[in-house]
Amino acid sequence: MAFEYETIDDLVSYAREAEGEYLKDIDKQNMLENTNVKGKVGTIIEASYFGYEVNSKPEPDFADVGVELKTTGLKKLKNGQLSAKERLVLNIINYEDEVKVDFEDSSFWKKNAKLLIFFYTYTRDKDGKPDYRNFQIVKTVLHEFTGTDLEIIKQDFEDIKAKILSGEAHMISEGDTNILGACTKGATSNSQRTQPYSEIPAKQRAFSLKQGYMTALVRKYIKDIKMISFTSPEELEGKTFEELLHDYFRPYIGKRDIDIADDLNYQLSRSKNKLALLASRILGIQGTSLNHIEEFSKLNIKFKTIRATKTGTMQESMSFGNVDYNEILQEDWEESSLKMEMESIKWLFIVFQEDEDGNPVLKGIKLWSVPESILDDEIRNFYNEVKRILQEGFEEWPVGKQRRNNFPKSGFNGVCHLRTKGTNREKSMVTLSDGQRIPGHAFWFNSRFIKNLVQELID
Repeated sequence: MAFEYETIDDLVSYAREAEGEYLKDIDKQNMLENTNVKGKVGTIIEASYFGYEVNSKPEPDFADVGVELKTTGLKKLKNGQLSAKERLVLNIINYEDEVKVDFEDSSFWKKNAKLLIFFYTYTRDKDGKPDYRNFQIVKTVLHEFTGTDLEIIKQDFEDIKAKILSGEAHMISEGDTNILGACTKGATSNSQRTQPYSEIPAKQRAFSLKQGYMTALVRKYIKDIKMISFTSPEELEGKTFEELLHDYFRPYIGKRDIDIADDLNYQLSRSKNKLALLASRILGIQGTSLNHIEEFSKLNIKFKTIRATKTGTMQESMSFGNVDYNEILQEDWEESSLKMEMESIKWLFIVFQEDEDGNPVLKGIKLWSVPESILDDEIRNFYNEVKRILQEGFEEWPVGKQRRNNFPKSGFNGVCHLRTKGTNREKSMVTLSDGQRIPGHAFWFNSRFIKNLVQELID
């Protein structure tokens, strides 16, 4: 029997009654045992908790009050923080129709202006598989888009629409936008649709809220973390977020680190990460974490200071996350956390180059995300090679005082490689479900690859 309500408040109050419940208790139709049920969490909540049939209607699930029902998983990181497990996939993009309407009449806005979100814990069993029965609803919220979020989403929508209008729907990438993504959607990445201004078929895509944005909502709604705002809706009506970012750094380009510190009335640190701390000061924050700046958190921007010698050489590779071996063994590339993170993250490169006296001089900044062409080729092949090695057997052998292994090195594809991070090998050891013992590794972008990305900023 369908849940009956008269107002949004009735709906939200009923949703909150599910907090603390496990999926096994909510499932009244034994869908947990049905291997053919897709999107089990959402389907069970729709059918068993609210009592209505699962559908793909263009209007919101609770159309009379304009509310769409969504579920999203949470995972706990090694540092104890909570993160969204993945992006929040919304409705399919119809390329033929979307170019005919403004944002307010778009399928995204008509269906998703108000989201009733069920946050649940995503847990795995002893074999590393999803433990659906013990997924627990930890929070339900009614989320509406306002302020800077809404302005950035409007810009994202226009960027997606512009690609379609240019006959380039086949070239849309999640890296094109900030909060509102256009993720691939279908049985495989080869699922395709027609587009209005080109005969080239385009991948089927859906509007989505990126993983970084969903993680920011986790911190806001579940951890009650207060963040400071970097911009205002009024500023974003006239400029993009990237343009505002350049405005912050422009007054200091061409200046030495010591001169920038003087301008900021800041005592330059002597620590190894002094340039990162200085960059933070330019942005008006302390430390090197951008998570408590609202826009940086929601846009999932990570910054990396890059130091080049006076001749333009750079030696450092760049780490972009620790390897979760069990997750790689359980997930295919298309649904992998690595793919999703790479689609979600934007890197802010802050480039310094030494002058004749060895003083770091700020040369400029670059906001970059991994192109889909590299994701679908080099990084995909890299991921599958790591998975193959884990399945067939990790090997390691001594070479002098060092150790070598059969994980892909920097020459594998010219883009990325695996190597250990940190010095305490024994403390980093991980035991896989099949009993293999492997030292912890991290993903790294090759130093030469990073240099090529910022080459235009270096003399």
